[in-house]
Amino acid sequence: MAIFLDENSRIIVQGITGAEGTKHTQRMLRAGAKIVGGVNARKAGQELDFTEFSPEAVLTVYGTVAEAMDKTGANVSVAFVPPKFTKDAVVEAVDAGIELLVVITEGIPVHDTAYFWEYAQTAAVQRGNKTRIVGPNCPGVISPGKSNAGIIPADITGPGPIGLVSKSGTLTYQMMYELRDIGFSTAVGIGGDPVIGTTHIDALEAFEADPDTRAIVMIGEIGGDAEERAAAYIKEHVTKPVVGYVAGFTAPEGKTMGHAGAIVSGSSGTAQAKKEALEAAGVAVGKTPSETARLMREIYQKL
Repeated sequence: MAIFLDENSRIIVQGITGAEGTKHTQRMLRAGAKIVGGVNARKAGQELDFTEFSPEAVLTVYGTVAEAMDKTGANVSVAFVPPKFTKDAVVEAVDAGIELLVVITEGIPVHDTAYFWEYAQTAAVQRGNKTRIVGPNCPGVISPGKSNAGIIPADITGPGPIGLVSKSGTLTYQMMYELRDIGFSTAVGIGGDPVIGTTHIDALEAFEADPDTRAIVMIGEIGGDAEERAAAYIKEHVTKPVVGYVAGFTAPEGKTMGHAGAIVSGSSGTAQAKKEALEAAGVAVGKTPSETARLMREIYQKL
């Protein structure tokens, strides 16, 4: 099994005609994802030939997400939309009732992300439009051997019993490669912006409920308190073994590192504080990605 994304997922690409949208549509198709159409209001009606990458992939560009869903039965959208247009693209997808929306775009103003995240919550309460947002500024979601929604390379690992949730795209790829001999049920790159949709806790809850995920790797980073909150959730609700890694042990205080959310202020948000919180919840924490992979391999061999 898998979480959020499986072999039955039908994917549309918002921004499919742009350079990034086109390139990664090709890669997703090559990975076996069921891409069924694209969205671009200015190029509605065009047909795009991707048969080089999948035999039946002649994809129609629709004017709206709602139209694309109606014509194709899509339940997943991947957004490759420039930052200034992303808020409107997300609102459109939420209004259409898409089940899963993966927002790849980076550089979105935090105010816009806060707006569309709250909009999605309000739509869920008032209209029942329950859209799961992953991202923004994330690599997406992959269930190896089943489907791929985003930019995660599909050839670095295969299917298996480990679940992975990570703030960092690069560390997602490294951990998948380091544990390629075991494999993954699903890897979820949640992004490292200050405001994101799906959180560590959301993924942990889903992995705990997935009978084919036997162990979980959680990758965090300095800044904020997401990892501490995840640790508290693990202690109360997660019965499967969890191995963790926190990026940023050598980060200088007061300097923004990488993601917009990765900044340490005094003792708040340090890698050491997060490590201690996770270890107090029974999580084995590695000091490097490779050590983290080794810890997972040792734990898995005892399952």
